[in-house]
Amino acid sequence: MNTLRYELVFSDGAGSARDVVTVERTLSTGPGGHPVYSDRTGIIRAEISDRGEVRVLPSGGHQEPSQSVVARPLPDADPADADPEGDPGPGPRP
Repeated sequence: MNTLRYELVFSDGAGSARDVVTVERTLSTGPGGHPVYSDRTGIIRAEISDRGEVRVLPSGGHQEPSQSVVARPLPDADPADADPEGDPGPGPRP
């Protein structure tokens, strides 16, 4: 499955959802050989396997690896359609 976008749900040890971040597929692959996904800022980066296993990748110093992350696939729609400000996300600007 070649999912282009996921919602990453970060939760605490009790399973309560704390943060939800949308990530998009990049051209990179992670240490496990699976695609790397990134949020618009590039701060949240995660390798997601075809079975939905998530490995959060550090993008800078002083980050603690997150243990409770679930990836939920999103429809492969144009991400600009979902953003009310029309921001196309990461990448070169026209």
